[in-house]
Formats: sequence, structure tokens, C-alpha cells
Amino acid sequence: MAGPELVLVLAWIGAVVGPVIFVLLIRRLLRSRRIFLAAILAALIAVGWCFGVWAFLIEPSTLKVRQVAVESARWQGPPLRIGIISDTHVAAPHMDVARVRGLVDRMNAERPDVVVLLGDYAGGHEPAAVRAASERSDVLQGVEAFRALKSPLGTFAVLGNHDSWFDDRATAAALARADVVLLENRAVRVARPGGAFWVGGLADMDSRRLTTSVPQTLAHADDDAPVIVLSHWPDPFAEVPDRVALTLAGHTHCGQVNLPILGRPVLPSAGSYRWPCGLYDEGGRKLFVTGGVGVSILPVRFRAPPEIVILTLRAPTLDPAKRRPR
Repeated sequence: MAGPELVLVLAWIGAVVGPVIFVLLIRRLLRSRRIFLAAILAALIAVGWCFGVWAFLIEPSTLKVRQVAVESARWQGPPLRIGIISDTHVAAPHMDVARVRGLVDRMNAERPDVVVLLGDYAGGHEPAAVRAASERSDVLQGVEAFRALKSPLGTFAVLGNHDSWFDDRATAAALARADVVLLENRAVRVARPGGAFWVGGLADMDSRRLTTSVPQTLAHADDDAPVIVLSHWPDPFAEVPDRVALTLAGHTHCGQVNLPILGRPVLPSAGSYRWPCGLYDEGGRKLFVTGGVGVSILPVRFRAPPEIVILTLRAPTLDPAKRRPR
């Protein structure tokens, strides 16, 4: 049994056995008339039990549909509704093929114009070659489930570090079978009424085949139509120029654990500490980082619920006070 699965089993054991131990311990303390100690221990055990049950067993299985509005000076034409799914981590705890299919159904209900997939479709850290055949099949079926996405302007994807570790070529083939356009250091032009736009995707930073390149990606966008850049990691945003209307990233899981006052104790990269979660505006350059859906390392989420995102990208609204009278 792998580490995350063992932790999940222990969490279930604690959820069931914890109340029994709690009652026996408190009863013993009360019988010995250590009332103050019993009250303190009761409070500590209750808080710990509630935290454990919520963070390990409940929150990771929830789903939030996050609505975000972004105004970008680089955007042209009518608003664009972008559906964002990231970090499904199939074969890790709390995520199987059936749940991915449910995510797809939930995304379809939001009726986005375009859907983007931001990588880490595989759970775990081991290469496909050392995994059981059933686990390899589950990961790839999880990717192929995206075939059911309904996006009038297309579905586009990048790979993440877990996909590079698993088997990037097999993952790419599964995306192709799902009719998803995989972008690795390239951009494609998307035509639509009201004005075309470009979707560019960066190669994974842990890829053994390619080096992540913002300039190479943007070189494909050879006209003045607005550009949306997809990256699994938020780190490349440091190199994204002003001409890009919006950069989208995942990878951080919003820390998975977001403690009151202390914040997010652990994040997976230098860029994740700078841009851990949500919307950022750096001199007009826009970045949105989603917390994604799955879990990694530990089967836990606390104040960082799994999410899919509907992001509406639009040009800035003209201030009525600044409009010229007719």
C-alpha cells in the first residue's frame, strides 16, 4: 500500500475509533475528578478529530465551481467564458475515472466557450512502467474522459510534471483520443465571431523532451490577435510579456492546506510561493492560478477545496464618467 493510501486508511480508522477512545479517556478522567484536565483534553481531541475528518475525508471529495471575472487591456472582442480543469491526479486518493466523468458533466453544465486542461492528469510519482496495468489504464481512461467535454471553440491542454514522470507520450496519445489539442511550446489560432484569439501552451518544466519556452510559444502567434497562455506551473509567468492578455496555471493546489494565520505551509515551486492561488495583476499582466481538483503527497485539503473554474475574460469596461457626451 502506497503512502497516501495508508494515510487515508489511518484517517478512516481514526474517524471511527477516535470517538470511542475519546469517551473512554474522558470518563476515566472524570471518575478521578480531574475535571479541568478532562475539559482541556476534550476540547483538543474534539478539534483534532473534526480537523482530521474534514481535511482528510470530506473536503478532498467536495467540488466548488469558482466564478472569476478578469478584465485585460490586451483582450479584444466579446467576453470569453473559459472553463478550467487542472490537477485531476487520477490514481491518487479521492480521484478515480468516475469522478473525472462527473467533473466533465459539471463543466458541461456551465456551458463554457472554450475549455483548458492544465496538466497533472496522473496521480502518484512512479513511471507507468512500474505501475500495475489496472492503474495505468485508470490514468489514461481519466484523460480520455475529457472527450465528453462540450466546448464550442475547442478544448486545449498542457502537460504537468506528474504526466512527465508517468509517461508523457502515452498521456499525449490519450489526449488526442479525447479530441483535446495538446500544446507544447506552440500556439493555435481560434476563430470566433467578433474576433479571433490565440491559445498558447508551454511545455512542462519537468519534461525530458522539451524545454519550457515562452518566446517559442509566442512566436506562433504571428498577428495582433490577443493571446491566452497555458502553463501547468505558475513559474513561467515571470517571463510572459505584456502582449499576453491572460496566463492560466495550476500545480499549486492552493497549498492543499491553508491554515488560519499561518497560511500555506508547503508549496511545490518557487513560483508557487510568489503566485500560490487566485488572480494576480502585475503591471497589467494577468495571471490566474487554480487550485485544481486532486491531491498529491498527502490525501488532504483544508481551506483549499477542489475546484473547477469558469473565468470570464473581457476588455476593460469604460468608466461612464469618462465617456464623451454625444
